[in-house]
Amino acid sequence: MINMQRKDGPMKLMKITIIIMTLMISVSAQAVNWIAFAVAPSAQDQQSPDIHDNTIVWQQLDAGDWDIYAADITDPYNPAVFPVAVFEDDQTEPAVYADTVVWQDFIATDWAIVGTKLDDIGNVFTIADYEQDQTNPAIYENTVIWQDNYYGDWDICAADITIPDTPVETLVTPFEDDQTNPAIYQNTVLWQHGSAPDIDIYAVDISDTANLQHFLVAGFNLDQQTPAVFGSTVVWDDNFFGDSDIFSADIYETARPIENAIISKSLSQTNPDIDGHIIVWQDDRNGNWDIFGFNLTTGKEFVITDDPFDQINPAISGNVAVWQDNRDGPQNIYAVILDGPEVAQCLAKPVGDVNGDCMVNMTDFAAISAHWLECNLQPQEVCWQ
Repeated sequence: MINMQRKDGPMKLMKITIIIMTLMISVSAQAVNWIAFAVAPSAQDQQSPDIHDNTIVWQQLDAGDWDIYAADITDPYNPAVFPVAVFEDDQTEPAVYADTVVWQDFIATDWAIVGTKLDDIGNVFTIADYEQDQTNPAIYENTVIWQDNYYGDWDICAADITIPDTPVETLVTPFEDDQTNPAIYQNTVLWQHGSAPDIDIYAVDISDTANLQHFLVAGFNLDQQTPAVFGSTVVWDDNFFGDSDIFSADIYETARPIENAIISKSLSQTNPDIDGHIIVWQDDRNGNWDIFGFNLTTGKEFVITDDPFDQINPAISGNVAVWQDNRDGPQNIYAVILDGPEVAQCLAKPVGDVNGDCMVNMTDFAAISAHWLECNLQPQEVCWQ
């Protein structure tokens, strides 16, 4: 399959730095008057949405099996809906980037990873089709990743599909135990490692596939799982406090990830996604599943939808959030255009902004004052010359 040798034993844990933060708000997040819309209203179940730019993809139950559909939402209130993969057996778990859609496809007796170009639908190319199962694909530019059971446990694999008909594969995690739920941004690949009650988040830069340096992102007791990544920010759900909460880490320094508790409320917050400075997740603090968001720039949480039915499996790209929603009976794919102060972004960091909120105010002044005239130069007498 892949010309790499399996290494025995788990990865050595690396030192991490933990910063537990609380939300910088004193009141519960209130719903904003955004108008959610059904992307492709249907009497059939639709699940597992993904989005990139103006393209949304999902799996839809048709004639007794699952197929892949897509919608162009350039005109968001008049989406152009079209089939991507309508074949025998099941096509599920789609992912999209630019003009490429990938998914897991039940071929013969097991799952394989396949894809197509949106400008050449029907011309399906195989990315990985081996014994056992290949599932849970994700894509960034020309790199596709997935979890693979070829060796008898779950590993993470990647393929360069610059030439779609001849993918170049790499075994990303040649380790014992299970590595599952992969995520990717540029050359950074993440996954969850192990099994309950001790699942951790690991990552690797795959720009040099001959010299992969794996590192620990989150290794607390209990479970850290369902990672997502944008830039150097990783998010996941974590039961460190007893139920599932949303955590993040800055992995700019891979040997010393800086962790933060983004949201820790009653009941569960899970299934996060991130794009830019906005995190989204599903949340059952109100007794049913709703979709919430968090602005990393302002440090504020907000409600995306709190409809009394269930909204789950969110994804975000730019200012569009999508999810699956059973308010109409069957599960349908819904979306919303996010705008206004809740999603405010920082165009340029002001000089004097100490805490990174894109403002210079008394909070910054207090931080500066607390360390006024500190000097760590050696020798000390240099400080006062």
